[in-house]
Amino acid sequence: MSYCRVIFLRNFLVCVSSFLCLALKTNGQSTLAVGDTIPRFTLHDQDGNIFDSKDYVGKRILVIYFYPKDESTVCTKEACAFRDNYSDFAKRGAMVIGINSGTVESHKEFQQHHQLPFVLLSDPGSKVLKLFGVKNKFFISGRETFVVGQDGKIVYTFNSMMQGTKHASEALRVVESSK
Repeated sequence: MSYCRVIFLRNFLVCVSSFLCLALKTNGQSTLAVGDTIPRFTLHDQDGNIFDSKDYVGKRILVIYFYPKDESTVCTKEACAFRDNYSDFAKRGAMVIGINSGTVESHKEFQQHHQLPFVLLSDPGSKVLKLFGVKNKFFISGRETFVVGQDGKIVYTFNSMMQGTKHASEALRVVESSK
């Protein structure tokens, strides 16, 4: 192998390794796990109202799902799966909450466009996403669902970037088995 090829391959591998390290870099937080108590947080909902988690912990089961972007293909399928199962969640006293870094206005449009009956929270700067330890995947916000018992402790987590609709079915399965 020529000297130029060796140098090229070495530089190429260094670049690829650097890219992968950056792409897989976590946000420095551990993902919250089953048994952990969720942190208290306040965010604005799609109507601009302040949502404070303390108003709901201890009163209802919470299904909190983090998703990357309003109106993207997988995120829309995920939101619509939660919408289509919403009455089953509600019958069991569970509250569905979607969170991403989108604006209040973007959430309002997304909610209206897809007739979403649940709360969408705007998390500018991804502060709450980081509190929960949700990891980015290749520069895209992570997709993870947490089912939280009435005691404020996580009873189930589901993490899949590409199986958006499975987040709703998995969460519903857990909610149904907890009652």
